[in-house]
Amino acid sequence: MIESEKRQLSAVILAAGKGTRMKSDLAKVLHTLCGRPMLAYCVDVARAVGVETIVAIIGHQADLVRNTFHGQGLIFAEQSKQLGTGHAVLQASDIFRGYEGTILILCGDVPLLKVSTLEELLGSHISEGAVVTVLTTVLEDPGNYGRVVKREMDGEVLKIVEAKDATPEEKKIREINTGIYCVDSKFLFDAVAKIGNDNAQKEYYLTDIIAIASEGGFKVRSLIALDSIEVMGINTLEDLERASQITMEG
Repeated sequence: MIESEKRQLSAVILAAGKGTRMKSDLAKVLHTLCGRPMLAYCVDVARAVGVETIVAIIGHQADLVRNTFHGQGLIFAEQSKQLGTGHAVLQASDIFRGYEGTILILCGDVPLLKVSTLEELLGSHISEGAVVTVLTTVLEDPGNYGRVVKREMDGEVLKIVEAKDATPEEKKIREINTGIYCVDSKFLFDAVAKIGNDNAQKEYYLTDIIAIASEGGFKVRSLIALDSIEVMGINTLEDLERASQITMEG
């Protein structure tokens, strides 16, 4: 249990995936980038913006991830079945019972995220008085990424639609979800408990908290990361090689 008065800002890092396209049995977040596991970069950026409590949601090779990060102050919650990102976050609900503050949701396979971008996301979330703020970016070819659907008159985010569930019109949207969020803690765990799996993948999508917030009359905003490279997810060995090159070039 976390004492809320001591923790204004916490983080949940999604790190449970196997990463099938990496063509390796090694947990995706343990693949190394310039000699360090990918997850280490996410932990660093969270701590750099003032996060004190970091919960890593682990699954594939959970014991190996625990051992790799032993003694580094992380709290681990295990997702034994890979039922989607919403289900993953739900595994942290007991840890945050009674906590009132802001939770950053980060992805363990997005190691290039800059501290300045995360600080801007936090600042925007607070100044806008949003219950959820999602970090997005704009791509020429949005491919299989979730599309960010907004209300034209004020930029309010109405929902995020996964590519497999998107209509032809929604697929034309070029602003996409990065999987990184800033969320009010009480709303977050109420919302993930309500998520269903009526979708093409039959998974519990974290993205559904956007529509839940919007339909509940809560303010939902987005911040666009101008550099889409820093929010790139590592899905293949080629992605990892590219990220390593970018990191070395600094």
